Amino acid sequence: MAERTLLRIRLDNFRPLGEMVYESLRDAIINQVLKPGERLMETELAEEMGVSRTPVREAIRKLEQEGYVVMIPRKGAYVAGLSIKDIHEVFEIRGALESLAAGLAAERATQEEIEEMERNIVLEASHFESNDLIKTIEVDTKFHELIFKASKNDRLLGMISNLREQVQRFRTTTLAVSGRLKFALEEHRRIVEAIAARDVQLAQQMAKDHIESAENALLEVISYQK
Repeated sequence: MAERTLLRIRLDNFRPLGEMVYESLRDAIINQVLKPGERLMETELAEEMGVSRTPVREAIRKLEQEGYVVMIPRKGAYVAGLSIKDIHEVFEIRGALESLAAGLAAERATQEEIEEMERNIVLEASHFESNDLIKTIEVDTKFHELIFKASKNDRLLGMISNLREQVQRFRTTTLAVSGRLKFALEEHRRIVEAIAARDVQLAQQMAKDHIESAENALLEVISYQK
């Protein structure tokens, strides 16, 4: 494979092999080592990482479920591309759902739930300071889950769950943009402040602004790649 490097998996590591292979491939996609549209050849990837094809195959299946990979019949697995139409549609829906969830959370969140959101932001900030992108993405995902949970609307939770794969794929791309993590963290703080103040309209607006900002960051990535 031309001029790229995937980390070889340490077989003496105590963690499950499949988990390490999955994280290695996910990191490679996030960091553009494996680029959108690139074909994923199990044999070659396994050789690069020093493992068998089985954990690579399992990792690719999981990445497909999360929206990082697409399977094309009779052709194989490819790193998922980013369609402008898909981006607009997903963010249009997500903006409405996130705004609604934040407004409902401002009305319904318990003090304990608000404090958990605040702790999540502190944890997110610590990962940001240590430049740990993967952990930051995980905590960012958790932050949005906390808001939807605090909305106390099960159907709303189900609707955002249907977008999980697309949202996660876009999230990892936008947060990898230089400077985006810092802005996202500040946007999260504003959302929680509005929820804690029980300001429904402000919470809705802050959530809407946050999603629009994320979409703009993603569109910048697409524009740069062309």
